[in-house]
Amino acid sequence: MKTLTITEGRGRLGFWLRKAVAGEDIGFVFGDRIVALRPVEIFSGDYALQEYGLNAREMAKAGRRIKKNIARERKRGTLKTFTGDISALRD
Repeated sequence: MKTLTITEGRGRLGFWLRKAVAGEDIGFVFGDRIVALRPVEIFSGDYALQEYGLNAREMAKAGRRIKKNIARERKRGTLKTFTGDISALRD
C-alpha cells in the first residue's frame, strides 16, 4: 500500500484517484490512522440483506406484498400523496 500525507496527496489527487481506480492500494495518513482510497459502488446489490436481513427471494416476496398493498389502498381511495409535509399525512 502506498501511503501519503494529505499534503502529498492533495497536489496530485487526480493521479492517486486513477491509481486507486486501477486497483492499487492507496492510503492517506490521518492522525494515527490510515484511510484507504477505494472506488465504491453507487448501487449496493446486497442492500436488503445488509439493512433488513432479507435474501433475494424474501425481497422479491416483500416487493410483491408491498405492490399489492399499494394497489389495495389506491382502489379504496385511502392512499395519500406525500407533498413534503409530514403533518399532512396524519389523520
